[in-house]
Amino acid sequence: MKPLVVGIHEAKTNFSKLVKRVEAGQEVIVKNFDKPVAKLVPYTLAKTDRKPGLLAGQITIKPGFDELPTGFEVFAE
Repeated sequence: MKPLVVGIHEAKTNFSKLVKRVEAGQEVIVKNFDKPVAKLVPYTLAKTDRKPGLLAGQITIKPGFDELPTGFEVFAE
């Protein structure tokens, strides 16, 4: 479906109607004079839930990782 292009005034005047079109799957591009400034698209939820611990056991921290390199002592304060 081709995006609908509207001016700012038309978008303000017909916002509810534009939202219904977006809900139906159409993109709406809002222009200020001839410059596109915003795009209305359907909201989608994240595809998957994050699962803490997914990389458990796959990451190792080498000895000395937390040691301050020589010459950086002034930044430790």
